[in-house]
Amino acid sequence: MSETSFAFAPGTPDRWDDLENLFRDSSYPQRCWCAYWYLPNKDFKDGWGEGNRAELLSRVSSGRVPGLLAYEGDLPVGWCAMAPREEHDRLNRSKPFAPIDDTKVWSITCFIVRKGYRRKGMMRQLIGAAIAHAREQGATVLEGYPVEVCGKSGRSELYFGTLRAFLDNGFTEVARRLPSRPMVRLSLNR
Repeated sequence: MSETSFAFAPGTPDRWDDLENLFRDSSYPQRCWCAYWYLPNKDFKDGWGEGNRAELLSRVSSGRVPGLLAYEGDLPVGWCAMAPREEHDRLNRSKPFAPIDDTKVWSITCFIVRKGYRRKGMMRQLIGAAIAHAREQGATVLEGYPVEVCGKSGRSELYFGTLRAFLDNGFTEVARRLPSRPMVRLSLNR
């Protein structure tokens, strides 16, 4: 199967309508809004839906770039959430994904791929675009928390990314505290 080529752009205020269009076209993302890793559990659950949308809008409006959009023409078809790890409240308190050392890293936390655009290599391309964006922002290490898909196991968690997609982009496994959830890293030093 050949991969489709997509264009990528940061999630900036001028692209909010595209970001909202993509999230609203998906069931779970229109309630989560990639707020899960940023907020304490109570705040995330209390904000389920519009409250979490307001959290993401606040991040985008502030000039922080919480991720990258993928486009086919003018249509937003994918999203990769990424930011410096220290911005992710829940990630920083997570036992399974606790830091393995004191290295400053950027974290890739989740993906959205619009129906009809799945299985076209978009996740791999989004990771490649994330690598380029993180380098441009001065990051030196990029980290991910994918799921290792084994048969039918893990398929419901593909929004974390697949281990294979990260490995195909040069990441290496650095820890595994849950059986199907490795931590992976890529050094961005040239």
